[in-house]
Amino acid sequence: MRQDADPGLFGPESVTWQLHGDPVMWIAGVRALYLQALHPVAVRGVMINSDFRKDAWGRLLRTANFVGTISYGTADAAEAAGARVRKIHRLLGVDDPELLLWVHCAEVDSYISVVRRAGIPLTDAQVDRYIDEHRVSARLVGLDPRTVPATAGELASYFDDVRPRLAAGEDARTVDAFLRRPPVPPALVPAREIIWRRVAALAYDSLPLYAHELYGRPAPPADTVTYRLTAAANLLRSVPARLRWRLPPGHILNAMDRLGPDARPAPYTLRHKAAILDPPGRARNINGGDSTRWRTPG
Repeated sequence: MRQDADPGLFGPESVTWQLHGDPVMWIAGVRALYLQALHPVAVRGVMINSDFRKDAWGRLLRTANFVGTISYGTADAAEAAGARVRKIHRLLGVDDPELLLWVHCAEVDSYISVVRRAGIPLTDAQVDRYIDEHRVSARLVGLDPRTVPATAGELASYFDDVRPRLAAGEDARTVDAFLRRPPVPPALVPAREIIWRRVAALAYDSLPLYAHELYGRPAPPADTVTYRLTAAANLLRSVPARLRWRLPPGHILNAMDRLGPDARPAPYTLRHKAAILDPPGRARNINGGDSTRWRTPG
């Protein structure tokens, strides 16, 4: 690891650094959209102030670019990205802390839930560490980190508190219909039918039971969803990492160029197994103090 290089806001030893390189995060992101749409006030703000139906793919890529920048970019780049988001929120009048907190918690919950069910056996301590790390990203979008859940227990309590205010109204159903069948150029219709609809369906199926009840469609068996998530994740992971990491535009590859090859993201277990995304023998886990150290040997 190059000691003089800027590790960014999280750095290679964070849980965030390791998880956000996994391709299943794309499925988690779509799950977050389904979940976020269940807050009537939050989704109304999106409908009024956003052109997501006309520029859905651009919006998705801009969101992915923001996540990539704050996860793997320099500290200055991450702060600049956060400043741009806060400015947009102010201009559009969607900077209500309650709504920002809902969006944040829905994202974090989706990321943790999907990666765990997709074969990355995070410990409870690692989950808490990830949630705590993302109070940094909460600050970047305009929240006071002190008001943001820092553990899985606090996150669960937040959802218990907010659930009575959730509903699948007309706006949520518009988002649901859009995500299941987004408009695409004629040449991309086959890809939408073969790939996207499966991704969207899997993201929807992975929602919590109360979300299925609100949307009004029966929830598939949990074990079936977990099996499908793991199978989909393993298929995505079969794509060479350096090819996958070109989207969002090169954030992980740029971070490795900046910090050295030891910065390569790779989720580990605490049972001293090789990295899930690596061939046997490539990577190892090192415990340090009372936290998990995530490193790849040179």
